[in-house]
Amino acid sequence: MDILSKLDETTQFLKSKYPHQPSVGIVLGSGLSNFTDEIESEFEIGYTDIPNFPISTVEGHKGKLVFGILGQKRVVAMAGRFHFYEGYSAHEVIFPIRVMKWLGVETLLLSNAAGAVNTSYAVGDLMIIKDHISLFTPNPLIGKNFDELGSRFPDMSEPYKKSLIQQVKAIATKREIELMEGVYLSVTGPTYETTAEYNLIRILGADAVGMSTVQECIAAHHLGMDVFAISVITDLAVREENSIITHEEVLHAAKQAEPKLAVLFKELIAAI
Repeated sequence: MDILSKLDETTQFLKSKYPHQPSVGIVLGSGLSNFTDEIESEFEIGYTDIPNFPISTVEGHKGKLVFGILGQKRVVAMAGRFHFYEGYSAHEVIFPIRVMKWLGVETLLLSNAAGAVNTSYAVGDLMIIKDHISLFTPNPLIGKNFDELGSRFPDMSEPYKKSLIQQVKAIATKREIELMEGVYLSVTGPTYETTAEYNLIRILGADAVGMSTVQECIAAHHLGMDVFAISVITDLAVREENSIITHEEVLHAAKQAEPKLAVLFKELIAAI
């Protein structure tokens, strides 16, 4: 079955369960799945019950789609995403983004947990992603191009919508939420980076590093969706000798920052 047939099968199944059309899609990163409590849920379904959907295997990712109302708009949220390091292909990682577009989503909000490379950042900071470096992860558009999904060679000069970034900055100022703004670099994981790798990432011009998001952004851009993304800084690349990063610490830091993220996403959706 080709990608278009799979998309049709999956979206027809979801439409049979939830007849309304969401206009905003949300992808929640590690430790951020409780954000779905902000949504006035109308329908929820586990990934295991959706035709052609992968299954989230990482702690901190609940593994379900939540349809409902947030900021007076109909939304669909992924409580848990898929990662290349789980063994999924790049095409499988982005399949839910394409499903969202097929369901009617025009604006995609992405979130992730990331490690800070910028030495001025602290654990708990929120960083708007203004651009990314994706050279270390497979491009999800490699392979046969379907014109129904987008052009063969999509322009990526504005991967994250500047107007959405400005709206979030205005919301943050009003709500007295401090925001960083920087470049996100994606790696495959699942290992955290070595000290030498962190040094290379900093030299390349990145402010934060993580294991997700850019493949989803590329796919969404290919589909003509507007994208906004934000990182929760959950660990620091510049560490004291003998210190280590654990996934548990990452999840804890993400949960601490979750309320601020909820305010920004909720008010952005209302303003769109």
